Amino acid sequence: MNVGHFPPPKRRGLIFHSIVILVLTALAVAGFVTLTRANVGPIFLASLLVGLTCFIPIPFFVYRAYALLQADYHLDRDSLAIKWGLRVEDIPLTDIEFIRSADDLTVPLALPRLRLTGGILGMRRHPDLGVVEFLAADVKKLLLVATAKRVFVISPENPAALSQTFARATEMGSLTPAESKSVYPSFVVTQAWSSNLARYLWLTALFLNLGLFVWASLIIPTIPRVALGLQLAGNTPETVSSSQLIILPVVSLLLSIAGWVAGLYFYRWEKERVLAFIVWGSSMVMSLFFLIAVLFIVTTPV
Repeated sequence: MNVGHFPPPKRRGLIFHSIVILVLTALAVAGFVTLTRANVGPIFLASLLVGLTCFIPIPFFVYRAYALLQADYHLDRDSLAIKWGLRVEDIPLTDIEFIRSADDLTVPLALPRLRLTGGILGMRRHPDLGVVEFLAADVKKLLLVATAKRVFVISPENPAALSQTFARATEMGSLTPAESKSVYPSFVVTQAWSSNLARYLWLTALFLNLGLFVWASLIIPTIPRVALGLQLAGNTPETVSSSQLIILPVVSLLLSIAGWVAGLYFYRWEKERVLAFIVWGSSMVMSLFFLIAVLFIVTTPV
């Protein structure tokens, strides 16, 4: 029997997400570069706004691209495993009531409001099916997987092959009773938060960044100019407007967010959790170094 992997179509979605990530990264870099050269005023505020606005969605699109790249539907004689990034749903074949095309519905499916090319994800309610969860990539290849708990909507590259394989597997019967399993991305955060060390590292990095923001905001109005950048011994320090000090807490916060996400990635596996703590600890130390850097900058005579 042809059991195995029936992945969703990925090419269009990965191209779309790659383009979005590159555009947002270019705009964020341009915003922060302009920020380092601008004085206080409309250009400075606009550069800060552009940099932050373009950077904040990047982790979201990176995760969506990673989730699509890893997405798969695996069917054997015991279960159907749906994997989409950190979201995992393992359904015993005995729990599946039917698998059929979404085109067979008399009332069409309402798609999730936030849907992107290569990522049709989210929950909707259907008048006949009840709660429906989308884990799909292509609206033209939607299949309904009905269970007693809810209906899942998937989109294998070859829907007919998956449906036929499911029918044959059902006829042959299960070899080993499988257990139902549901894993959500939020589970990793909840599990990590239960660790005292993880909570300490997260909260310390958070308070260091908040303190750095508050301190820089209080310093900027009191000091007109600061020495920012590489200073050579014996030369007169090159100074810039003190408003550019805001760059340091912004960069510190963005790097801390990136480190937090990277740590969560490693924390999913028991053997890799040491790496997660190393990443979170490094983020905390990095935030402390940014705080010390501001201290040296404001104490340097100009």
